[in-house]
Amino acid sequence: MGVKTFPHSYPFDPSYGYSRSELLDVPPPEIPDDFQPFWEAALQEALHHNPRPKRSRARVGLDGWRIQKIQFRSTQNALIGGWLVTPSEGPVRRGFVVGHGYGGREGPDLHLPFDESALLFPCCRGISLSPNPPISADPQWHVLHNIHDRNRYVLRGCVQDTWVSVSVLVTLFPQVKGHIGLLGISFGGGIGAMAAAWDSRIGKAHFNIPTFGNQPLRLKLPTVGSGESVQRFHTKHPEAVEETLRYYDAASSASFIQVPVHCACAHFDPMVAPPGQFAVYNAVQTEKQLFELQAGHFLYPSQHAEQAELVMELCRFFTDL
Repeated sequence: MGVKTFPHSYPFDPSYGYSRSELLDVPPPEIPDDFQPFWEAALQEALHHNPRPKRSRARVGLDGWRIQKIQFRSTQNALIGGWLVTPSEGPVRRGFVVGHGYGGREGPDLHLPFDESALLFPCCRGISLSPNPPISADPQWHVLHNIHDRNRYVLRGCVQDTWVSVSVLVTLFPQVKGHIGLLGISFGGGIGAMAAAWDSRIGKAHFNIPTFGNQPLRLKLPTVGSGESVQRFHTKHPEAVEETLRYYDAASSASFIQVPVHCACAHFDPMVAPPGQFAVYNAVQTEKQLFELQAGHFLYPSQHAEQAELVMELCRFFTDL
């Protein structure tokens, strides 16, 4: 696939002038010496946490799914809300944690073709069903919460929310242990890459237009949304931002992933620069698959057809989970 551009009103080129071969050559940045122990310590904190999940009464939704709202406690006592979706009939043999974009979510994704599965759709702290003041629900402020302190930065907690979500699945459905998949889009794709790198309970992962890849490059490329907010803050506090983001780079974490990965990366994206997306895919050293999208965070004519093809590819990718 060649790099395709679209008519747009942005004051920059959302393809950034990268050819396909150049996108496939974007590396992760240099990794801090204590990168691995930093994340392993964060994981241990999450693994030793008791989430105490509580579920609402179930209702039957589209195609016979049983849908329940769920709440549980994550690290730092953050109250996490979301949705749990299970088959109305038949066994549960697999589990999936499904992340969301920076716009949050209004409900579960019932189009995912995963039979005999429990699907948990958590909202990361501060977002949608997980209000956690003083964390803002606005992506442009959420992404800056405690960015001056790598040990308290909000993304650390969001990754831990993902790990605690895995614990919730194992608590409620012990039989899914060893059969857990992780999916995330945009914000959830970047958080997912950071989570999948360290938690051995995750057996396969999919990252759709993942953000937070190659942070040094991401700070330089013009963008809109949460990335632009970080860039503005960076102009006033460059050293603090750069020091923290060295530890919150989805491409850096992706180089530590040891399970099969499926990525969907876009060639044109005004919110998540494609070079950063491809940096996440390129960094994966294990078995991996790439689905190339014409665009991300942008409406285009063949979008629905591409998304349908992607869903079928994910069904095949996770078949043996």
